[in-house]
Amino acid sequence: MPRRVLQGVVISDKMDKTIVVKIERRVIHHTYKKFIQKSKKYNTHDEQNMYRIGDSVRIRECRPLSRTKRWEVIVDESKRATPAAQ
Repeated sequence: MPRRVLQGVVISDKMDKTIVVKIERRVIHHTYKKFIQKSKKYNTHDEQNMYRIGDSVRIRECRPLSRTKRWEVIVDESKRATPAAQ
């Protein structure tokens, strides 16, 4: 079964190996027929602690890692750490 992938912005990085990502979406109000913005926060696993507040990230669903963590960061190739020169 495919895993869901979402895109959002990091709003907190104070925990170890965990970031909080805010996902915003636009939905139409069923009575007034106007678009409104809804948002939700997800606790996300960040193994290398490399994302900071304000970074745009993609997250994907994974197995439960703790009581609240069910998402992990998809690491971009540009953000991946390069090995040290020898």
